[in-house]
Amino acid sequence: MKFFKYHGAGNDFILLDNRDGSITNLPVKEWCHRHTGIGADGLMLLETDPELDFRMVYYNSDGGVSTLCGNGSRCIARFAADLGLVHGEEVRFRAADGPHSARFLADGNIALQMNDVRHVERRGDDMVLHTGSPHYIIFTDRDPDAYDLRTLAHRIRYAEPYAETGINVNLVEVRSPQTLFMRTYERGVEDETLSCGTGVTAAALAAHARASGAEGTFDMEVQTRGGLLRVRFSCTQDMYRNIILTGPAVKVFEGFMG
Repeated sequence: MKFFKYHGAGNDFILLDNRDGSITNLPVKEWCHRHTGIGADGLMLLETDPELDFRMVYYNSDGGVSTLCGNGSRCIARFAADLGLVHGEEVRFRAADGPHSARFLADGNIALQMNDVRHVERRGDDMVLHTGSPHYIIFTDRDPDAYDLRTLAHRIRYAEPYAETGINVNLVEVRSPQTLFMRTYERGVEDETLSCGTGVTAAALAAHARASGAEGTFDMEVQTRGGLLRVRFSCTQDMYRNIILTGPAVKVFEGFMG
């Protein structure tokens, strides 16, 4: 079977063209294993959609079907373009949380339209919100690299009320009103990843809500271990709209898996 490998800011994925519907019962966990397989944070199928350009089906590296992946969405948009499915500067596709669009920029980056976020829950100094996937945000004044993120995340991800379905845990340092640095522990991978697109989006919105929650249009840069991402959004009546996640999506290699 032919596969393709892409990454978005270090968040890496196996992509498969399943427009003919022939791919079933994939050994996702084995393929994503970094020592005995291809190695990836997740696997995606590009399938046909009756209304949009394609449908994205996303699996975490543990083999479970997952919710939206922001970096993966940009990667599958690039994959669709490489397959010749994109005509123009924009592509529209369906993900687990509904329709999305992705725009191809002149600098090579891809701007992904995210869905609106209606609620940011405060848990003491921390925040919880859903940006296509659920995220727990911890703000810190210390260097995030000084933490044992895996141990810290396990205390949240495997405790109630998140133990059954899981939650992504993000450690965020506010370096300026427009600049964040963050690390992410992803459920389904059950480890730290170099970047997380929905996590970056959640961190930007949570940082805004924490600072002021003021209405208007805002732009933030978020540095991850795997690269730099940008989040642009509008805030109106405590709702976040027009959310755009911008960053790279790069083809790494292709091959055949027996």
